[in-house]
Amino acid sequence: MSALWKRYRDVSLIVKITVALVIGIIVGLIFGEDAAVLAPFGDLLIRLLQFIIIPLILFTLIVGVNQTRLGNLSRMGGKVFLYYLATSALAITIGLIVASIMEPGEGVTQQADDSIEANEHPGVASVLLNIVPNNIVTAFNEMNLLGIIFTAFVFGIAISALRGSKEHAALGEHVYKVINGLNEATFVIMNAILQYVPIGIFAIIAETIGNQGMDTILSLGNMVGVLYIALFVQIGIYILIMMLFKVSPRRFFAQARTPMITAFVTQSSSGTLPVTLNAADRLGLSKSLYGFSLPLGATINMDGAAIRIAVSAVFAANYTDTKLGFSSLLAIVIVGTLASIGTAGVPGAGIVMIATVFTQVGLPIEVVAVLTSIDALVGMGATALNVTGDLVGTSVINQTEDHQEEAVSS
Repeated sequence: MSALWKRYRDVSLIVKITVALVIGIIVGLIFGEDAAVLAPFGDLLIRLLQFIIIPLILFTLIVGVNQTRLGNLSRMGGKVFLYYLATSALAITIGLIVASIMEPGEGVTQQADDSIEANEHPGVASVLLNIVPNNIVTAFNEMNLLGIIFTAFVFGIAISALRGSKEHAALGEHVYKVINGLNEATFVIMNAILQYVPIGIFAIIAETIGNQGMDTILSLGNMVGVLYIALFVQIGIYILIMMLFKVSPRRFFAQARTPMITAFVTQSSSGTLPVTLNAADRLGLSKSLYGFSLPLGATINMDGAAIRIAVSAVFAANYTDTKLGFSSLLAIVIVGTLASIGTAGVPGAGIVMIATVFTQVGLPIEVVAVLTSIDALVGMGATALNVTGDLVGTSVINQTEDHQEEAVSS
């Protein structure tokens, strides 16, 4: 048994995930809804990933803050926020262009019998206030990533101040060593969880394919196809950006493919965060950068969700024979970009976000019920792009920081 485990452990993670993905699709197609018996194995993966998120963010960020100057963090933070805002707006624009050319929804006659309630988007001010939690326990209990990031920053800066003071330098150094030890222990736990990822992915994809079936895929295949074309166009934009900043796309995707596949299957940017952080570490990115840029991106940077909004809006317009003028398209870009900020990076959140945007721009909310039938299929691709965008941004910004450090040292 130990020899078998050693052989399994030594196989590349991406190979194990790819095999699990293929077998899961086959099992889902063969057994259909009966594949739901595998659901507990998929649920266990989600639980394990969520279990490690809080210590991973907390300890990684505290250690990262203590490994760089506060001025560097402020500069990097500004770059990260501007990148996320710009690429989200770019993504939704690309989605509108691709969808306007390919016209998804024309000829679809399926009727929507269900209704979706559109929640009012909390707005940018509310999202910003949510950065500061009412109390630490609430932030951790509710998985408020922005609140956890804020908490880690505050304690990281405080520990750094202790280490730099004459009176409490020894105490600050002791606390830092404890946090650093906990951070290393967290990575040991994460590496163990990564060994289970292929099993969980197999279970999730088998259940998803079994429940969706080929009928659903074919009935709204045009909508799904247009969305994935737009997603690949956005990936092409990422490649151009990486080449512009001298980031090797080959090396990037060699490490990014694991979190991309994990996000594709789990449909959760937040749930994939441990795998994404591991990929950033393997890419050799600055811990002080990715320690906050990736958790922040899992909360506010939703390029895939932005494209999904755009394609869904064009689909809804064609489905109901509604004309979208320039003002409507501009409104979709603005509202869609803002709506993607603070949207929960979990399965099912996308459909509520679409309903919110439809309400704001005057598109018929009833069409959202039609889109729920392919929610899992489009959510998979959108989530994979969300995670990819976070890693691309972090890699590019890391490259600019390297250049700045070289300039300072010279």
